[in-house]
Amino acid sequence: MSNFIISIYTEATPNPDSLKFVMNKMLLTGNSVDFDRGNDVTYSPLAEALFNEFNFIKGVFIMNNFVTVRKGAETDWFEVKSKISEFIKNYVSEGKTIVSEIPDTENINGELDEDAVISKIKNMLDQYVKPAVEMDGGAIQFKSFDNGIVTLMLQGSCSGCPSSTVTLKSGIEGLLKRMVPEVKEVVAQDEMI
Repeated sequence: MSNFIISIYTEATPNPDSLKFVMNKMLLTGNSVDFDRGNDVTYSPLAEALFNEFNFIKGVFIMNNFVTVRKGAETDWFEVKSKISEFIKNYVSEGKTIVSEIPDTENINGELDEDAVISKIKNMLDQYVKPAVEMDGGAIQFKSFDNGIVTLMLQGSCSGCPSSTVTLKSGIEGLLKRMVPEVKEVVAQDEMI
């Protein structure tokens, strides 16, 4: 690698068990990956290395220029933040692979992508919701629209965050109902039975 020096700092997220590690280098542009411990992480060597190095890490989310790490409640950020930060900084500085290839999951509802309502929903999420959620170290992915119900997947710091239900219902649902009249309700994917 060149003489480019990687710098890293942390940002708190609304989820007390998640911390956002932000770098001055793009890691994964225009896409994201989200892993829980035990998932197949073979296509993200960085996530795999973090899980192998730190047994208290419960989740890893990578997007743009940040990595959001989720820990168990029994671990104190004060004790582990600098170790994780140093590990990520060294990993990126050495030019190691962050994500090798992202499996294609976008075409699950391929036939619905042409639908005007879904296009409006996705546009609203992209314009108004995703930038705010990314600032908090997370992401929201559109999963489906069926009979007026929008299903979203919460990732990164949003996954398991105590305030995510309020954000989902008061913020996102309110916005989508106003702007896309066909929307009757917004739910998180893990709320589905």
